[in-house]
Amino acid sequence: MSNTRIQQYLTGIRSGLPVIPSFLPVGIAYAIIAQQAGFTPFETVLMSATVLAGSSQIMAAGMVLQGAGLAAVIFATFVLNLRHLIMSTCVIRNFRDAPLRLRLLASFGVADESFAVFSMAREEDRTLWDFLGLMTDVYFAWVFAAVLGVFSSTLLPQLLLDSTGIALYAIFIAILLPNLRRGGGLVRLVLLTALCSTLLSRFIAPSWSLIVSSLLCAALGVSFVDEAALEGKEAADAP
Repeated sequence: MSNTRIQQYLTGIRSGLPVIPSFLPVGIAYAIIAQQAGFTPFETVLMSATVLAGSSQIMAAGMVLQGAGLAAVIFATFVLNLRHLIMSTCVIRNFRDAPLRLRLLASFGVADESFAVFSMAREEDRTLWDFLGLMTDVYFAWVFAAVLGVFSSTLLPQLLLDSTGIALYAIFIAILLPNLRRGGGLVRLVLLTALCSTLLSRFIAPSWSLIVSSLLCAALGVSFVDEAALEGKEAADAP
């Protein structure tokens, strides 16, 4: 590896250091929920090492805990992770000239945190080796958090272990709230999805009602969520 690539890789590692602490509480919560769902310690850590998607892992473990079928778990996590197609495209287009094997490796490391840090980096720092350095932080922090969660589950009091059940809801609330103030259309869409899921759960399994309502309301939301208004709001909020 040339000195330039080493420097870029180290720059990427340094840029990812501030986000490492954010992985710990989520990773620990995931590991505890996974073990409550019947995952072995090895399976719990293996999922983090091969999936690298906090919200999807918590959703999958939570659905297994609630008795959802395998098909529902797979489809729900697929829908939740569709955003990774867009994020990966935005990141990988910076590496058009890189070998395919390295682009595939980089695409595996595209998570919400790595995407956010990389997108805010200076243009000259948006190189393949910068991203691989950033990805190193994200990957090992997430796997370490799962390992820590496995050991924590034997040390934490039962009351605290039981409270991890709200972790998934807390994550989605944290994602939603900053976006809801951008426009009334998004608020209506969220409320419509919640109402639709509640009604459907009376006729089909809750896991499938969530999936169907998410897809159906996302399609309906195209007609009344004003993208131009959202962009204008973002521009107005920008410093």
